[in-house]
Amino acid sequence: MSLRHAWIIAKKDLKSILRRKVVLYTTVALPLIIGVLLPVVVEFAGRRSGGIPAAALPQYLGAFAFLFVIIPAIVPTPIASYSIVGEKVEKSLEPLLATPVADGDILLGKSIAAFLPAMLATFAGAGVFMTLMDLVTADKLGYLYFPNWSMGVILLILAPLVALLSIEVSVLSSSRVNDVRAASQLGGLAFIPFIAIYVAGEIGVITLDTNGLLTIAAVMAPLDLVLFFVSKATFQRDQILTRWK
Repeated sequence: MSLRHAWIIAKKDLKSILRRKVVLYTTVALPLIIGVLLPVVVEFAGRRSGGIPAAALPQYLGAFAFLFVIIPAIVPTPIASYSIVGEKVEKSLEPLLATPVADGDILLGKSIAAFLPAMLATFAGAGVFMTLMDLVTADKLGYLYFPNWSMGVILLILAPLVALLSIEVSVLSSSRVNDVRAASQLGGLAFIPFIAIYVAGEIGVITLDTNGLLTIAAVMAPLDLVLFFVSKATFQRDQILTRWK
């Protein structure tokens, strides 16, 4: 596998993403909306009937923080889903597939192109969220809740692993179907397990503290690796060139 070839492909796809303003705005909008909306809700709740009790605030804030695990499962889906089938539809994939670049390099390059915007948007949204949430909760708590170890695990370990999982599912879907919408819908299914984890945490079935988050990350890491090799094994460039007419 050549990182140089993968980065060349990634740079080409990143330039294409910058030209597609709707995809770019969609990628940035969700994390920022969540980052602003949740502190506004907490501030609004604080002005009605005494608001959320100080003792209960850390539980709510921890649950809200887990949304920045779910966001990287959603945000890269349009980019990754478009990466193969979209280029095939626009007749820009054939020149790449006709080169001697290895399949692994192509998949890695397209994964990098979907990963970087998604993670930058997630970090930006999380930064806004932590800053505003500290502003609206510091008086009641008596200290700044963010940043903390749990948020560090979420942003530096779990969110990248979740983004990679979503991207690999989307790229795998994109290489097996011949319609952008079908690829996007299949790729979008990747966020469902994390919704289930969020609900399980809310009802007390599991604990989403630092140890719980590290346990989820320990499961995610080998799963990401397996999915990458599954994507590589099922990526058939000859079929893509001949079947998708």
